[in-house]
Amino acid sequence: MKKSFFIILSVFALNSCQKEIDLDLSDQSGNIVIEGNVTDVAGSYTVKITKSVGFSQPNQYPAVTGAQVILSDNTGQTETLEYTGGGEYKTSTFKGVPGRTYTLKVQAEGKQYTAQSTMPQAVELEGLAQDSFKVGDKTTYTILPVFTDPAELGNRYLFSITINDLSKKYISVLSDNLNNGLPNQWSLGLPNDDNKGRDHEVVPGDDIRVEMQSIDTNIFTYYSALLQITDGYGSVTPANPPSNINNGALGYFSAHTVRSLVFQIQ
Repeated sequence: MKKSFFIILSVFALNSCQKEIDLDLSDQSGNIVIEGNVTDVAGSYTVKITKSVGFSQPNQYPAVTGAQVILSDNTGQTETLEYTGGGEYKTSTFKGVPGRTYTLKVQAEGKQYTAQSTMPQAVELEGLAQDSFKVGDKTTYTILPVFTDPAELGNRYLFSITINDLSKKYISVLSDNLNNGLPNQWSLGLPNDDNKGRDHEVVPGDDIRVEMQSIDTNIFTYYSALLQITDGYGSVTPANPPSNINNGALGYFSAHTVRSLVFQIQ
């Protein structure tokens, strides 16, 4: 499955204890791809359903129409999503609440797909700080998210970074396996255009938006696999990270909390 976002591997992730992940590197063009999110921010929430394409084909994913998409939780809340075009199905009244377990059911093209995700309790993003270092005459900047990991072991985080109004996202996943219950001491790298002119070089005055998600273990595994595929940085290569959706679907279903802040590089 090809993706247009880019990924950075943080030091925190390197310090996490992880089992080896087996990746399916086969070409699965024509498979159903489901991408669904429920958050603790008021909806609507979107489930996008498309078809995968071959490795050599452009990143134009055919939309899947006519699907039945149902979201529910363990308190009895349920809603059938409405198709809004472009392969996207949206909620209107559904509400995401930390601590609940969410189930996604999709009936599409004669097959049923299901997935579950439990939304963790929110961890507050208390602030952002800046650091930098120089190599030769080039300055590289990093962002330090300020937050305190809860005392309970097993917290997982995803950080999504965008720069100014650019559409590209930089993704990092963190685990508290070796740093449980401590204030965060790890930094998120920012691009300095070592990618031969194909990337943005962060400079003073750039606005850095950081979104911090508290995610469950399955989603942490999914994005850790993407990091493994990309060797820590770069566009996603033709591979299929382990999905939490059954029946052969690609993609993921995530129930997570969201906290975000904006910081201007000085």
